[in-house]
Amino acid sequence: MSDNQNLLAEQRRALILDEVRRRGGVRVNELTRKLGVSDMTVRRDLDALARQGMLEKVHGGAVPVVEASTHEPGFEAKSGLELTAKEDIARTAASLVAPGTAIALSGGTTTYALAHHLLDVPDLTVVTNSVRVADVFHSAQRTSGQRPGAATVVLTGGVRTPSDSLVGPVADQAIRALHFDVLFLGVHGISLEAGLSTPNLAEAETNRRLVQSARRVVVVADHTKWGTVGLSSFASLSQVDTLVTDAGLPAEAHVDISEHVSRVVVTGERAASVEGSGDSADSEDSEAPDDSGANADI
Repeated sequence: MSDNQNLLAEQRRALILDEVRRRGGVRVNELTRKLGVSDMTVRRDLDALARQGMLEKVHGGAVPVVEASTHEPGFEAKSGLELTAKEDIARTAASLVAPGTAIALSGGTTTYALAHHLLDVPDLTVVTNSVRVADVFHSAQRTSGQRPGAATVVLTGGVRTPSDSLVGPVADQAIRALHFDVLFLGVHGISLEAGLSTPNLAEAETNRRLVQSARRVVVVADHTKWGTVGLSSFASLSQVDTLVTDAGLPAEAHVDISEHVSRVVVTGERAASVEGSGDSADSEDSEAPDDSGANADI
């Protein structure tokens, strides 16, 4: 974590939280050395993260919060976490989208980042239950006008969650009547035993409908989602066609996931694409892969 003196507060706090989660706890003096900032700055960051419920302060440092399976952080609480990973994941996932296709984007901060990268893909039909995702496309149209090839956006309706997703019977009914080529799905948690899960029962049912209506399912999730289990499972790993994640995913998790998911794409420094059970691997850098190959593989 060198050369971090000029990081924005939210970026610095995301690094702190990642360190706490990765190591199971960290001391203030360790963070000051790693981040190159003062004790006071670190303590303010820890105070802010503790108020958001993201960690627990202890004497001289901080430890992770053991969250209940029903705990559902709000959109703002999640939006400042793992910023670099989410951006890399979003950029790579966008390269999998062919012009003129019908896609669905679930709620979540990673799909929100993905939406920004899809603005220049022509002639898309975008189905979403995310107020935030819909706003990305609508704001672009308000700013630049109705340009040729602009996406057609279908917002499902429903009851709003803390993550600004629309769920419930209205959303479920709308999704049931639709069929799309690819679903890009953000998740609260991923594990071998629970598959894909969320702390919100109504959101689990809506996500289940999204999965059922998609020809292909692409999960976009950073490494911190691995091992997290929410109250309700809505899909197994075998129902996922592609997982796009970041280089923080542990090697053993990569192997386990590859036994169930057809394709695992890892962005960042330790980038690799693993097909099937991991018998063959193609190296990828953090830049977007070639469109023709990516579109054929999702």
